[in-house]
Amino acid sequence: MAEDSYEEECDYLFKAVLIGDSAVGKSNLLSRFSKDEFRFDSKPTIGVEFAYRNVHVGDKIIKAQIWDTAGQERFRAITSSYYRGALGALLIYDITRRTTFDNIKKWLFELRDFANPETVVVLVGNKSDLRQSREVEEEEGKTLAESEGLFFLETSALENVNVEEAFLVMIGRIHEVVTQRIASDNKSNGAAMAHMNCNGNGTVLPVGKEIVNIHEVTATQPLSSSSNCCFK
Repeated sequence: MAEDSYEEECDYLFKAVLIGDSAVGKSNLLSRFSKDEFRFDSKPTIGVEFAYRNVHVGDKIIKAQIWDTAGQERFRAITSSYYRGALGALLIYDITRRTTFDNIKKWLFELRDFANPETVVVLVGNKSDLRQSREVEEEEGKTLAESEGLFFLETSALENVNVEEAFLVMIGRIHEVVTQRIASDNKSNGAAMAHMNCNGNGTVLPVGKEIVNIHEVTATQPLSSSSNCCFK
């Protein structure tokens, strides 16, 4: 996997969200991943912000659309609506503030309440550079991740440690889930789907069109020579 320009043509568009308490470092993780920048004057996110980055997964180019959600309680009603359609999430706490770790289950409950059951979740313990101020041990994060079936990494946006890995683990796993779903839908629906009308979330397109909608996944290239319709 590698970074490419925003303008580069891509095969899939994946939406993911960053969630967790205020001031755990969500915005700096995003700016480090999307622009390789760290902002010492970073301010709390108001509502929702987002950024893009293209990465390679095998022979496919994935455009990751990452939404940075506000952690303050007064924005919860707004940000919860942005979970819908998300294929992945980084669930972030600050290793120097135990309350942010204690609140992880609350955030996870909210995510599972609003998001797709197949959403890929990576638990992230951020600010690993502040070792002397640590309040949450790495083993505690691992134990929670194992009990909830999550991926886990500790990161430092400041020192750029494991930031790339956290995002790419999520994107790579999303790609696995999506390709498995496509293979399953192709097998069950067959070539006859190209001659049927799709309703609901899907959209049938004539042969030669380049956009295929598969639930929350947007493929911007034909999936195969015989795949010119949505799959339900």
